[in-house]
Amino acid sequence: MKKVSLVIPMYYEEEVANECYNRLVQVLGTIKDKYEYEIVFVNDGSKDKTLSILEEIAGKDKNVKVISFSRNFGHQAAVTCGLRYTTGDAVVIMDADLQDPPELIPDMLKYWEEGNEVIYGKRKSRDGESFFKLFTAKTFYQVLNGLSEVEIPKDTGDFRLVDRKVVDVVNNLPEHNKFLRGLFSWVGFNQYAYEYERKERFAGETKYPLKKMLKLASDGIINFSSKPLKFIGKLGILCFIVSFCLFVYKIVALCMQVQTVAPGWASIMIAMTFLTGVILMSLYLIGEYISRIFDNIKGRPEFIVKSTINV
Repeated sequence: MKKVSLVIPMYYEEEVANECYNRLVQVLGTIKDKYEYEIVFVNDGSKDKTLSILEEIAGKDKNVKVISFSRNFGHQAAVTCGLRYTTGDAVVIMDADLQDPPELIPDMLKYWEEGNEVIYGKRKSRDGESFFKLFTAKTFYQVLNGLSEVEIPKDTGDFRLVDRKVVDVVNNLPEHNKFLRGLFSWVGFNQYAYEYERKERFAGETKYPLKKMLKLASDGIINFSSKPLKFIGKLGILCFIVSFCLFVYKIVALCMQVQTVAPGWASIMIAMTFLTGVILMSLYLIGEYISRIFDNIKGRPEFIVKSTINV
């Protein structure tokens, strides 16, 4: 009998933990004749009652695994950890807030049985989300796909069903600061877009404020594109052309004895501010890439597991 694994990162989810588990068990009960299952909850350093609730659930259900971090390492690290602890033939990644309905899992399994190896959720609508979040998400994917060498599907998140062989490939990738939805596109295999209506959170507040959204966007762009570095070179050429044009202009003005307002001041200030901006932006971009190299060279783990249950 084939086995289905579910990976669910948990960060301050005491309000939804029990409901999430109950919904999952109800759905998995409808397919228990065809599939075994396991649920891997990863507690990402929550300081509320999330861990105690998960421990209680795992004490009653041996199909539930609980992995708890020593501190908060972030959503992508939690998902990465969960993937490494799964044993299923198919692995479903979803958040605990129930915005991505567990009831869609049986349909995703059907597409998997048909030979698709990555079935990613593509949102037709996103209930309960602000205009700002919708606008920034749309802009992010436009910028990311404009810069990236790999096409990353728009209106997608981490909600997906992935074949075992794909999970093994992703688990063997050594890089840090993973942008998983990008990596699942990068590895290839047979991919299918499963469209669905995204719901409002069952309870609580989003754990992805603007700061974390910007960090995720930064990981996505830097991990999947070298174009910003190439852009620096083109910007340098443009600066050279602008400087040369200013030089020619000054020579012509001197030869023709053309008097300008405050001679020299405007051109000096424009050149200084423009070049200073270019230098600072270039240093920032180069620094971001170097920091990723430095992060990988250190060889530190992406996360530290403090305790496990049923593993």
